[in-house]
Amino acid sequence: MNTAPDPGVPEGSPLTPYPNGGRWLIGFAFVAVIAAAAVGWIHPIIALPAIAILGTLLAVGYRVSSASGAAVRAQNISTEAASSAATVAAIVQALPEPALLVDGGNRLIAGNVAAAALFGRLRTNEAISLTTRNPQIIEAVEKAASGAPQNLEIEERVPVERSLEMHVAPVVFGHERPHFFLLVFRDRTQERRIERMRVDFVANASHELRTPLASLSGFIETLQGPARGDAAARDKFLGIMNDQAKRMARLIDDLMSLSRIELSLHLQPQNVIDLAGVVGTACDLLAPLAREQKVVIETRKEAGDLNVRGDRDELLRVVENLVENALKYGAPGKKVEVTLREEGDEALVAVRDFGHGIAAEHLPRLTERFYRVDTERSRAQGGTGLGLALVKHILARHRGRLTIESKPDEGSVFTVRIPLAR
Repeated sequence: MNTAPDPGVPEGSPLTPYPNGGRWLIGFAFVAVIAAAAVGWIHPIIALPAIAILGTLLAVGYRVSSASGAAVRAQNISTEAASSAATVAAIVQALPEPALLVDGGNRLIAGNVAAAALFGRLRTNEAISLTTRNPQIIEAVEKAASGAPQNLEIEERVPVERSLEMHVAPVVFGHERPHFFLLVFRDRTQERRIERMRVDFVANASHELRTPLASLSGFIETLQGPARGDAAARDKFLGIMNDQAKRMARLIDDLMSLSRIELSLHLQPQNVIDLAGVVGTACDLLAPLAREQKVVIETRKEAGDLNVRGDRDELLRVVENLVENALKYGAPGKKVEVTLREEGDEALVAVRDFGHGIAAEHLPRLTERFYRVDTERSRAQGGTGLGLALVKHILARHRGRLTIESKPDEGSVFTVRIPLAR
Protein backbone atom coordinates (compact mmCIF):
# COMPACT_ATOMS: atom_id res chain seq x y z
CA MET A 1 0.00 0.00 0.00
CA ASN A 2 1.43 3.37 -1.06
CA THR A 3 1.49 6.11 1.55
CA ALA A 4 1.67 9.90 1.16
CA PRO A 5 5.05 11.65 1.31
CA ASP A 6 6.23 12.59 4.75
CA PRO A 7 5.20 16.26 5.28
CA GLY A 8 7.90 16.69 7.95
CA VAL A 9 10.65 16.25 5.33
CA PRO A 10 10.76 19.04 2.70
CA GLU A 11 10.51 17.91 -0.89
CA GLY A 12 13.90 17.41 -2.52
CA SER A 13 15.71 17.18 0.82
CA PRO A 14 18.92 15.12 0.81
CA LEU A 15 17.91 13.69 4.22
CA THR A 16 14.97 11.22 4.05
CA PRO A 17 15.11 9.00 7.15
CA TYR A 18 11.69 7.42 6.62
CA PRO A 19 10.77 7.28 2.94
CA ASN A 20 7.21 6.66 1.74
CA GLY A 21 5.64 8.16 4.85
CA GLY A 22 7.49 5.79 7.23
CA ARG A 23 7.31 8.26 10.12
CA TRP A 24 3.50 8.11 9.96
CA LEU A 25 3.55 4.28 10.17
CA ILE A 26 5.83 4.39 13.23
CA GLY A 27 3.53 6.94 14.83
CA PHE A 28 0.49 4.76 14.15
CA ALA A 29 2.24 1.69 15.64
CA PHE A 30 3.28 3.73 18.70
CA VAL A 31 -0.34 4.79 19.39
CA ALA A 32 -1.68 1.27 18.67
CA VAL A 33 0.70 -0.37 21.18
CA ILE A 34 -0.28 2.14 23.88
CA ALA A 35 -3.98 1.50 23.20
CA ALA A 36 -3.54 -2.31 23.19
CA ALA A 37 -1.65 -2.19 26.49
CA ALA A 38 -4.37 -0.01 27.98
CA VAL A 39 -7.16 -2.47 27.14
CA GLY A 40 -5.03 -5.49 28.14
CA TRP A 41 -4.47 -6.97 24.71
CA ILE A 42 -0.65 -6.83 25.19
CA HIS A 43 1.15 -7.65 28.40
CA PRO A 44 2.91 -4.58 29.92
CA ILE A 45 6.27 -6.42 29.95
CA ILE A 46 6.09 -6.59 26.12
CA ALA A 47 4.32 -3.23 25.62
CA LEU A 48 6.83 -1.04 27.54
CA PRO A 49 9.94 -1.97 25.48
CA ALA A 50 7.93 -1.66 22.27
CA ILE A 51 6.65 1.79 23.29
CA ALA A 52 10.22 2.90 24.16
CA ILE A 53 11.67 1.68 20.87
CA LEU A 54 8.88 3.15 18.74
CA GLY A 55 9.01 6.46 20.65
CA THR A 56 12.77 6.70 20.14
CA LEU A 57 12.46 6.00 16.41
CA LEU A 58 9.67 8.56 16.15
CA ALA A 59 11.69 11.23 18.00
CA VAL A 60 14.87 10.62 15.97
CA GLY A 61 12.92 10.79 12.75
CA TYR A 62 11.34 14.08 13.79
CA ARG A 63 14.69 15.66 14.67
CA VAL A 64 16.32 14.53 11.43
CA SER A 65 13.35 15.74 9.45
CA SER A 66 13.41 19.10 11.26
CA ALA A 67 17.16 19.51 10.66
CA SER A 68 16.68 18.61 7.01
CA GLY A 69 13.91 21.18 6.70
CA ALA A 70 16.12 23.88 8.27
CA ALA A 71 18.96 23.09 5.88
CA VAL A 72 16.65 23.35 2.90
CA ARG A 73 15.18 26.59 4.21
CA ALA A 74 18.71 28.02 4.57
CA GLN A 75 19.53 26.86 1.06
CA ASN A 76 16.35 28.49 -0.22
CA ILE A 77 17.28 31.77 1.51
CA SER A 78 20.75 31.65 -0.05
CA THR A 79 19.26 30.93 -3.48
CA GLU A 80 16.78 33.75 -3.01
CA ALA A 81 19.57 36.18 -2.09
CA ALA A 82 21.60 35.17 -5.14
CA SER A 83 18.56 35.56 -7.37
CA SER A 84 17.83 38.98 -5.82
CA ALA A 85 21.42 40.11 -6.40
CA ALA A 86 21.19 39.07 -10.05
CA THR A 87 17.92 40.98 -10.40
CA VAL A 88 19.34 44.18 -8.87
CA ALA A 89 22.52 43.84 -10.97
CA ALA A 90 20.37 43.73 -14.12
CA ILE A 91 18.57 46.88 -12.97
CA VAL A 92 21.92 48.59 -12.29
CA GLN A 93 23.01 47.84 -15.87
CA ALA A 94 19.87 49.56 -17.19
CA LEU A 95 20.32 52.81 -15.22
CA PRO A 96 21.46 55.84 -17.27
CA GLU A 97 23.39 57.37 -14.35
CA PRO A 98 26.64 55.81 -13.06
CA ALA A 99 25.65 53.10 -10.53
CA LEU A 100 27.39 50.40 -8.47
CA LEU A 101 26.02 47.47 -6.46
CA VAL A 102 27.99 46.60 -3.30
CA ASP A 103 27.30 43.74 -0.85
CA GLY A 104 27.50 43.76 2.93
CA GLY A 105 31.18 42.82 2.80
CA ASN A 106 32.02 45.95 0.78
CA ARG A 107 32.57 43.85 -2.36
CA LEU A 108 31.59 45.25 -5.76
CA ILE A 109 28.87 43.01 -7.24
CA ALA A 110 27.99 44.93 -10.40
CA GLY A 111 28.32 48.26 -12.19
CA ASN A 112 27.00 49.78 -15.41
CA VAL A 113 28.71 51.28 -18.45
CA ALA A 114 28.39 54.85 -17.11
CA ALA A 115 30.17 53.80 -13.89
CA ALA A 116 32.97 52.20 -15.90
CA ALA A 117 33.44 55.50 -17.76
CA LEU A 118 33.51 57.36 -14.43
CA PHE A 119 35.84 55.08 -12.45
CA GLY A 120 37.72 53.23 -15.17
CA ARG A 121 38.03 49.48 -14.66
CA LEU A 122 35.35 47.95 -12.38
CA ARG A 123 36.79 45.14 -10.24
CA THR A 124 33.71 43.00 -9.60
CA ASN A 125 33.72 40.43 -6.77
CA GLU A 126 36.54 42.39 -5.15
CA ALA A 127 36.65 45.10 -2.49
CA ILE A 128 35.10 48.42 -3.54
CA SER A 129 38.35 50.11 -2.48
CA LEU A 130 40.04 48.55 -5.55
CA THR A 131 37.60 50.39 -7.84
CA THR A 132 37.66 53.75 -6.04
CA ARG A 133 40.11 54.97 -3.42
CA ASN A 134 37.83 57.80 -2.32
CA PRO A 135 37.36 57.38 1.45
CA GLN A 136 34.06 59.28 1.38
CA ILE A 137 32.45 56.61 -0.81
CA ILE A 138 33.66 53.73 1.38
CA GLU A 139 32.56 55.52 4.57
CA ALA A 140 29.10 56.23 3.13
CA VAL A 141 28.59 52.51 2.37
CA GLU A 142 29.58 51.60 5.94
CA LYS A 143 27.12 54.15 7.37
CA ALA A 144 24.33 52.83 5.15
CA ALA A 145 24.67 49.41 6.86
CA SER A 146 22.45 50.81 9.62
CA GLY A 147 19.62 50.98 7.08
CA ALA A 148 19.65 54.77 6.57
CA PRO A 149 20.26 56.13 3.03
CA GLN A 150 23.30 58.38 2.62
CA ASN A 151 23.66 61.50 0.45
CA LEU A 152 26.87 63.44 -0.07
CA GLU A 153 28.80 65.60 -2.52
CA ILE A 154 32.30 64.60 -3.63
CA GLU A 155 34.92 66.99 -4.99
CA GLU A 156 37.79 65.25 -6.82
CA ARG A 157 40.96 67.01 -7.95
CA VAL A 158 42.83 64.20 -9.74
CA PRO A 159 43.19 63.05 -12.45
CA VAL A 160 40.86 65.94 -13.39
CA GLU A 161 38.68 68.25 -11.35
CA ARG A 162 35.24 66.69 -10.94
CA SER A 163 32.12 67.25 -8.79
CA LEU A 164 29.90 64.26 -7.99
CA GLU A 165 26.65 63.88 -6.10
CA MET A 166 26.27 60.39 -4.57
CA HIS A 167 23.25 58.57 -3.13
CA VAL A 168 23.68 55.27 -1.23
CA ALA A 169 20.47 53.24 -0.78
CA PRO A 170 20.34 50.02 1.30
CA VAL A 171 18.65 47.15 -0.59
CA VAL A 172 16.58 44.94 1.75
CA PHE A 173 14.77 41.69 0.82
CA GLY A 174 12.65 41.16 3.91
CA HIS A 175 15.65 40.61 6.19
CA GLU A 176 16.54 42.56 9.29
CA ARG A 177 19.72 44.05 7.81
CA PRO A 178 20.45 45.12 4.22
CA HIS A 179 22.40 42.62 2.15
CA PHE A 180 23.24 45.03 -0.71
CA PHE A 181 23.82 48.75 -1.27
CA LEU A 182 23.02 50.66 -4.45
CA LEU A 183 25.37 53.58 -5.18
CA VAL A 184 24.09 56.10 -7.73
CA PHE A 185 26.24 59.03 -8.89
CA ARG A 186 25.37 62.25 -10.66
CA ASP A 187 28.10 64.25 -12.37
CA ARG A 188 27.65 67.91 -11.38
CA THR A 189 30.98 69.03 -12.86
CA GLN A 190 29.50 70.99 -15.73
CA GLU A 191 27.01 72.79 -13.49
CA ARG A 192 29.75 73.82 -11.07
CA ARG A 193 31.95 75.02 -13.91
CA ILE A 194 29.13 77.10 -15.37
CA GLU A 195 28.71 78.80 -12.02
CA ARG A 196 32.45 79.52 -11.75
CA MET A 197 32.59 80.58 -15.39
CA ARG A 198 30.02 83.31 -14.81
CA VAL A 199 31.88 84.65 -11.80
CA ASP A 200 35.31 84.46 -13.47
CA PHE A 201 34.10 85.98 -16.70
CA VAL A 202 32.67 89.04 -14.95
CA ALA A 203 35.80 89.49 -12.81
CA ASN A 204 38.32 88.96 -15.64
CA ALA A 205 36.42 90.85 -18.30
CA SER A 206 35.81 93.88 -16.06
CA HIS A 207 39.51 94.01 -15.16
CA GLU A 208 41.00 93.54 -18.63
CA LEU A 209 38.43 95.55 -20.57
CA ARG A 210 38.72 98.59 -18.34
CA THR A 211 41.94 99.90 -19.98
CA PRO A 212 40.86 99.72 -23.67
CA LEU A 213 37.42 101.09 -22.79
CA ALA A 214 39.02 104.02 -20.98
CA SER A 215 41.23 104.67 -24.00
CA LEU A 216 38.28 104.60 -26.39
CA SER A 217 36.27 106.91 -24.16
CA GLY A 218 39.15 109.39 -23.89
CA PHE A 219 39.80 109.47 -27.64
CA ILE A 220 36.11 109.91 -28.41
CA GLU A 221 35.93 112.90 -26.02
CA THR A 222 39.06 114.38 -27.65
CA LEU A 223 37.64 113.98 -31.15
CA GLN A 224 34.38 115.55 -30.06
CA GLY A 225 36.22 118.42 -28.36
CA PRO A 226 39.64 119.93 -29.03
CA ALA A 227 40.52 117.73 -32.02
CA ARG A 228 37.20 118.06 -33.77
CA GLY A 229 38.65 119.90 -36.75
CA ASP A 230 42.15 118.34 -36.70
CA ALA A 231 42.29 115.80 -39.56
CA ALA A 232 45.78 114.51 -38.65
CA ALA A 233 44.82 113.95 -35.00
CA ARG A 234 41.55 112.31 -36.06
CA ASP A 235 43.33 109.76 -38.27
CA LYS A 236 45.86 109.00 -35.53
CA PHE A 237 43.24 108.56 -32.83
CA LEU A 238 40.98 106.46 -35.05
CA GLY A 239 43.91 104.10 -35.72
CA ILE A 240 44.55 103.70 -31.98
CA MET A 241 40.84 103.20 -31.32
CA ASN A 242 40.76 100.49 -34.01
CA ASP A 243 43.66 98.67 -32.30
CA GLN A 244 41.95 98.87 -28.91
CA ALA A 245 38.68 97.56 -30.36
CA LYS A 246 40.54 94.60 -31.91
CA ARG A 247 42.25 93.94 -28.60
CA MET A 248 38.88 93.78 -26.83
CA ALA A 249 37.56 91.42 -29.50
CA ARG A 250 40.58 89.10 -29.06
CA LEU A 251 40.17 89.21 -25.30
CA ILE A 252 36.50 88.27 -25.47
CA ASP A 253 37.23 85.48 -27.97
CA ASP A 254 39.93 84.03 -25.68
CA LEU A 255 37.68 84.25 -22.62
CA MET A 256 34.86 82.46 -24.43
CA SER A 257 37.26 79.80 -25.73
CA LEU A 258 38.63 79.24 -22.24
CA SER A 259 35.10 78.91 -20.84
CA ARG A 260 34.10 76.36 -23.50
CA ILE A 261 37.20 74.26 -22.82
CA GLU A 262 36.57 74.34 -19.05
CA LEU A 263 33.02 73.08 -19.56
CA SER A 264 34.30 69.96 -21.36
CA LEU A 265 37.48 69.53 -19.31
CA HIS A 266 36.30 66.20 -17.84
CA LEU A 267 35.48 64.74 -21.28
CA GLN A 268 38.55 63.37 -23.01
CA PRO A 269 38.38 63.51 -26.85
CA GLN A 270 38.35 60.08 -28.51
CA ASN A 271 39.22 60.86 -32.15
CA VAL A 272 42.65 59.61 -33.24
CA ILE A 273 44.65 62.30 -35.05
CA ASP A 274 48.19 62.65 -36.38
CA LEU A 275 50.05 65.15 -34.21
CA ALA A 276 52.69 65.69 -36.92
CA GLY A 277 49.98 66.92 -39.28
CA VAL A 278 48.75 69.39 -36.68
CA VAL A 279 52.27 70.79 -36.19
CA GLY A 280 52.77 71.12 -39.94
CA THR A 281 49.52 73.05 -40.37
CA ALA A 282 50.33 75.40 -37.47
CA CYS A 283 53.77 76.22 -38.88
CA ASP A 284 52.29 76.90 -42.33
CA LEU A 285 49.71 79.28 -40.86
CA LEU A 286 52.41 81.20 -38.96
CA ALA A 287 54.84 81.44 -41.87
CA PRO A 288 53.80 85.07 -42.72
CA LEU A 289 54.39 86.14 -39.10
CA ALA A 290 57.78 84.42 -39.13
CA ARG A 291 58.80 86.38 -42.24
CA GLU A 292 57.60 89.60 -40.62
CA GLN A 293 59.65 88.87 -37.48
CA LYS A 294 62.61 87.70 -39.62
CA VAL A 295 62.66 84.36 -37.80
CA VAL A 296 63.05 80.93 -39.40
CA ILE A 297 60.84 78.03 -38.23
CA GLU A 298 62.74 74.72 -38.30
CA THR A 299 60.68 71.53 -37.90
CA ARG A 300 62.29 68.20 -37.00
CA LYS A 301 60.44 64.89 -36.71
CA GLU A 302 62.37 62.25 -34.76
CA ALA A 303 59.68 59.54 -34.70
CA GLY A 304 57.26 57.68 -36.95
CA ASP A 305 53.51 58.10 -36.59
CA LEU A 306 52.53 60.19 -33.57
CA ASN A 307 48.83 59.36 -33.22
CA VAL A 308 47.03 60.73 -30.19
CA ARG A 309 43.41 60.94 -29.07
CA GLY A 310 42.34 64.53 -29.35
CA ASP A 311 40.43 67.41 -30.87
CA ARG A 312 42.32 68.64 -33.93
CA ASP A 313 41.23 72.29 -33.66
CA GLU A 314 42.15 72.49 -29.98
CA LEU A 315 45.58 70.91 -30.46
CA LEU A 316 46.17 73.19 -33.46
CA ARG A 317 45.52 76.12 -31.16
CA VAL A 318 48.03 74.76 -28.63
CA VAL A 319 50.82 74.54 -31.22
CA GLU A 320 49.89 77.90 -32.74
CA ASN A 321 50.01 79.64 -29.36
CA LEU A 322 53.42 78.20 -28.48
CA VAL A 323 55.02 78.88 -31.87
CA GLU A 324 53.48 82.37 -32.05
CA ASN A 325 54.87 83.21 -28.60
CA ALA A 326 58.29 81.98 -29.68
CA LEU A 327 58.15 84.18 -32.79
CA LYS A 328 57.00 87.28 -30.93
CA TYR A 329 59.11 87.06 -27.78
CA GLY A 330 62.19 85.28 -29.12
CA ALA A 331 65.07 87.36 -30.45
CA PRO A 332 64.50 88.69 -34.01
CA GLY A 333 66.75 87.44 -36.77
CA LYS A 334 67.17 84.00 -35.20
CA LYS A 335 65.13 80.83 -35.40
CA VAL A 336 62.44 78.75 -33.69
CA GLU A 337 62.88 74.98 -33.49
CA VAL A 338 59.83 72.69 -33.39
CA THR A 339 60.74 69.08 -32.58
CA LEU A 340 58.44 66.03 -32.60
CA ARG A 341 59.46 62.80 -30.92
CA GLU A 342 58.19 59.80 -28.99
CA GLU A 343 59.17 59.24 -25.37
CA GLY A 344 57.76 56.17 -23.63
CA ASP A 345 53.99 56.22 -24.04
CA GLU A 346 53.86 59.92 -24.86
CA ALA A 347 54.11 62.08 -27.97
CA LEU A 348 56.23 65.19 -27.45
CA VAL A 349 56.19 68.54 -29.26
CA ALA A 350 59.01 70.84 -28.12
CA VAL A 351 59.02 74.52 -29.19
CA ARG A 352 62.33 76.25 -28.58
CA ASP A 353 63.23 79.90 -29.07
CA PHE A 354 66.61 81.59 -28.73
CA GLY A 355 65.45 84.77 -27.03
CA HIS A 356 66.38 86.39 -23.74
CA GLY A 357 64.82 83.61 -21.64
CA ILE A 358 62.55 83.83 -18.60
CA ALA A 359 63.65 84.26 -14.99
CA ALA A 360 63.03 81.23 -12.74
CA GLU A 361 60.60 83.07 -10.44
CA HIS A 362 58.17 83.60 -13.34
CA LEU A 363 58.03 80.00 -14.61
CA PRO A 364 55.47 78.57 -12.11
CA ARG A 365 52.99 81.35 -12.90
CA LEU A 366 53.19 81.51 -16.69
CA THR A 367 49.98 79.51 -17.21
CA GLU A 368 47.91 81.71 -14.88
CA ARG A 369 45.25 83.86 -16.49
CA PHE A 370 46.47 87.35 -17.42
CA TYR A 371 49.93 86.74 -15.95
CA ARG A 372 52.58 88.53 -17.99
CA VAL A 373 56.33 88.71 -17.50
CA ASP A 374 56.45 92.04 -19.38
CA THR A 375 52.97 93.61 -19.42
CA GLU A 376 53.75 96.49 -21.78
CA ARG A 377 55.55 94.31 -24.30
CA SER A 378 52.78 91.71 -24.21
CA ARG A 379 50.09 94.30 -24.89
CA ALA A 380 52.20 95.89 -27.63
CA GLN A 381 52.41 92.47 -29.31
CA GLY A 382 48.62 92.07 -29.10
CA GLY A 383 48.68 89.46 -26.35
CA THR A 384 45.68 88.94 -24.06
CA GLY A 385 47.48 87.12 -21.25
CA LEU A 386 45.31 84.02 -21.82
CA GLY A 387 47.38 82.08 -24.37
CA LEU A 388 49.24 79.76 -21.99
CA ALA A 389 46.14 79.38 -19.80
CA LEU A 390 44.33 78.07 -22.89
CA VAL A 391 47.24 75.71 -23.60
CA LYS A 392 47.15 74.33 -20.06
CA HIS A 393 43.39 73.70 -20.08
CA ILE A 394 43.39 72.10 -23.54
CA LEU A 395 46.19 69.74 -22.51
CA ALA A 396 44.37 68.89 -19.27
CA ARG A 397 41.33 67.87 -21.34
CA HIS A 398 43.61 65.66 -23.47
CA ARG A 399 45.21 64.19 -20.30
CA GLY A 400 48.46 65.83 -21.35
CA ARG A 401 50.77 68.37 -19.72
CA LEU A 402 53.05 71.29 -20.45
CA THR A 403 56.62 71.64 -19.17
CA ILE A 404 58.67 74.84 -19.41
CA GLU A 405 62.43 75.15 -19.29
CA SER A 406 64.18 78.50 -19.55
CA LYS A 407 67.37 80.24 -18.54
CA PRO A 408 68.24 83.93 -18.97
CA ASP A 409 70.05 84.60 -22.28
CA GLU A 410 69.62 80.96 -23.38
CA GLY A 411 66.05 80.99 -24.64
CA SER A 412 63.08 78.85 -23.61
CA VAL A 413 61.70 75.39 -24.38
CA PHE A 414 57.94 74.71 -24.09
CA THR A 415 57.24 70.96 -24.30
CA VAL A 416 53.79 69.43 -24.86
CA ARG A 417 53.31 65.83 -23.72
CA ILE A 418 50.22 63.85 -24.78
CA PRO A 419 49.57 60.09 -24.31
CA LEU A 420 49.91 58.11 -27.53
CA ALA A 421 46.84 56.32 -28.89
CA ARG A 422 47.94 52.68 -28.83
